[in-house]
Amino acid sequence: MEKFMYLFRGGDNHAHNANDSAVAQENMQAWMKWMGELGQKGILVGAEPLQPTGKQVSGKNKVVTDGPYAETKEMVGGYLIVNAKDIDEAVEISKGCPVFNENGKVEVRPIQKMEM
Repeated sequence: MEKFMYLFRGGDNHAHNANDSAVAQENMQAWMKWMGELGQKGILVGAEPLQPTGKQVSGKNKVVTDGPYAETKEMVGGYLIVNAKDIDEAVEISKGCPVFNENGKVEVRPIQKMEM
């Protein structure tokens, strides 16, 4: 098995802007159900939502700017790490993600093994 990271972009309800509305609560329940099922199958390795704030450090001069994103709709709202036999299986697993119900995206990336 290999590890893959899902980066969640966009969507109408990030963890930071979810409110007490019925729609937001249903959305959070869908996420918990999906992740719970992945955990029961031994697929889920780890997951965390991300705060909407941050800093970006870039270049030789290490220039610091606010915000790790250019547009809110492209902001990474969180990540999951999953086990899958290959990227095709990881993509298929990602299709169950609730972010698609909110017009969001999932970027599926293989995690490169590092020799130490």
